[in-house]
Amino acid sequence: MADNYRLNIGSLRSDVNLTLHTHHAARIWMGRPKSDAKAGIIGLSGFCSILNRMSRGAQQDDPYSDWWMINLEEKISESKSSLKGIEDRLDSAMATLPPAITISNNLSIQPVSLPLYISNPLGFQAVYLLTHYDEIVRRILLAQHVGLIGRRDMEMWIDEGAAVLRRLFGLAQLYKYSGAARDDFAANNAKAEAARKMYERYGEIPQDILEGTRRSNFAPLIIRGQPPAEEQEHFDDGLED
Repeated sequence: MADNYRLNIGSLRSDVNLTLHTHHAARIWMGRPKSDAKAGIIGLSGFCSILNRMSRGAQQDDPYSDWWMINLEEKISESKSSLKGIEDRLDSAMATLPPAITISNNLSIQPVSLPLYISNPLGFQAVYLLTHYDEIVRRILLAQHVGLIGRRDMEMWIDEGAAVLRRLFGLAQLYKYSGAARDDFAANNAKAEAARKMYERYGEIPQDILEGTRRSNFAPLIIRGQPPAEEQEHFDDGLED
């Protein structure tokens, strides 16, 4: 029997909040604005804004946007392994704590809570890296406080973890919307040639990505006929700084 009912169901919404306990992780989130004395450093919020533009490019069938999403997905996986390496060293240090002593988790008496408005799953993957880094920093500070590691190791491991995230954000900054779609490459027209020139320093785009047979696990559905990504930058990026 035909369904004669038309249901007016609204969009799904969920509140997502990020809680950070260390200044080190908060600085990674915020980044550093450019000044006369120092260059600016992109934070996680800026990374997510770039990622949103990248996702829109991939949605418009730009193969270079797809390529960069794949690069970021692989870099996130690599970053997870790098943070795990720091954590393994920390576990070894914490294992030397005498069994007669127990230590509870060290948590900030006034953590910062940030609402998240992220529209891309890869952005959440980066947030998970930040929360992992926040936890590692807390444990490193605790290990140094109770004498399980020295100050030199403390500073080195904290900086090492921050560098992992900075490298991920730096990779995102290399992205540019090519202005070309796969149909342009099939026609080998001027748009395709301009896109190749824009990305020539990175070598040839892999053929399976160019053909669209390999895309990021988090790539959006392709919807052709939308305005160029640059024209959409005034839209809500899905994240509040």
